[in-house]
Amino acid sequence: MIATVDESTLIAGLRDGDEAAFARLVDQHTPSMLRVARGYVPSREIAEEVVQETWIALVRGIDRFEGRSSLKTWLFTVMSNIAKARGVRERRDQEAAIAAATVDPSRFHGPGEPGAGGWKEPPIAFLAGPEGSVLRDELRAVAQRELDKLPERQRAVVTLRDMLEFDSTEVCELLDVTVANQRVLLHRGRAAIRQVLEEYVRGGAAT
Repeated sequence: MIATVDESTLIAGLRDGDEAAFARLVDQHTPSMLRVARGYVPSREIAEEVVQETWIALVRGIDRFEGRSSLKTWLFTVMSNIAKARGVRERRDQEAAIAAATVDPSRFHGPGEPGAGGWKEPPIAFLAGPEGSVLRDELRAVAQRELDKLPERQRAVVTLRDMLEFDSTEVCELLDVTVANQRVLLHRGRAAIRQVLEEYVRGGAAT
């Protein structure tokens, strides 16, 4: 049993039908659940339906919750399973696997060269001050667009790790992937987004 004292109190309240406790939980986790669900289904509207189904499942299943994981992990596991099943139904003709981008090997010094394995040209550093602040806002928007374009599994891993700050163990449990697979998905997703961000920054620097 790993539930904390505060979480145990929350669970007891949910089991007793405490509407205020349920409302607090909904307010706390719904935005994050929507972001994760969106990684499995083709529209925000369907993601909202997935989240609604998850809350219904919580109400119906809280009496069976045994506390072997945190309530948050259990909740996101239920949501992920519902989202996966809904995604399959919504997209029978699934998109072909997309060869995920990674950093071009030609950007590094090769074996036998001075600085082997290092960057030939380091990534551009962000600007400091007000200009940097504006650029960061722009880059967040660019990153979100590229995140939405990633293959389903990469999008889910990057969202969980980099946006919601889940750790590797939690992500593996939620998505039912191995540690190695999670690492590859995260690397490829980050690399694809980083490449677009670098191109965006270089384009701005050129102008």
